[in-house]
Amino acid sequence: MAALIPHNFETVAPSEADALLARESSRRLATSKLGRKTSIRIQVQGDGETAETVDVPESALRLFLHLLTEMSQGNAVTLIPTHAELTTQQAADLLNVSRPYMVKLLDEGKLPGRTVGKYRRVRFDDLMAFKRKDDDARAKVLDQLTAEAQELGMGY
Repeated sequence: MAALIPHNFETVAPSEADALLARESSRRLATSKLGRKTSIRIQVQGDGETAETVDVPESALRLFLHLLTEMSQGNAVTLIPTHAELTTQQAADLLNVSRPYMVKLLDEGKLPGRTVGKYRRVRFDDLMAFKRKDDDARAKVLDQLTAEAQELGMGY
């Protein structure tokens, strides 16, 4: 069963202090010799608490490093499982388009979706596949326009 992302899924917008701490943490983790292990042992310790050792998958640590890198640049971050289902508004927000345009994409079959009662849902992984395909098509058109402008000596 697909997970539906609630309207209030958590987005973390880092403060300036968070960004500085994330920058230092990501720098230190990036220089660690982690290699290609199946798991990594980390220690977790709060202020005044005893350290606790935890084994985590190496892939989770790589994801955490990406998260810290984004936060260090002041970017807000949201973790969304690829199988999660989005409302048409959430999907439109991620593509930076209007909800009616998103509905049109679903109606025309350009983007797969399903109906739950009277509401439409779009899987996150389907949305990202559509975005990659659309981005690739836009890049090809831009390359063609650039080549044409260069042939015409327009200074591009």
